[in-house]
Amino acid sequence: MRISARNQIKGTVIDVKKGATTSHVRVEIGNGHVITSAITNEAVDELGIKAKGHVTVVVKASDVMIAVD
Repeated sequence: MRISARNQIKGTVIDVKKGATTSHVRVEIGNGHVITSAITNEAVDELGIKAKGHVTVVVKASDVMIAVD
């Protein structure tokens, strides 16, 4: 796979929680850090994403916001 996004983080799927149309995929990326991605149920099925599977999290964002009180 070749992709232009530079923010690629390898990890292991902790769990997949399917909703009506969207799944929440939790990926452990090391040192107890977890990234959660919301993707379609169809994508989960097509990619065969399951707990304990090895995946690459790809982050492509044009804006990253931080807020404080």
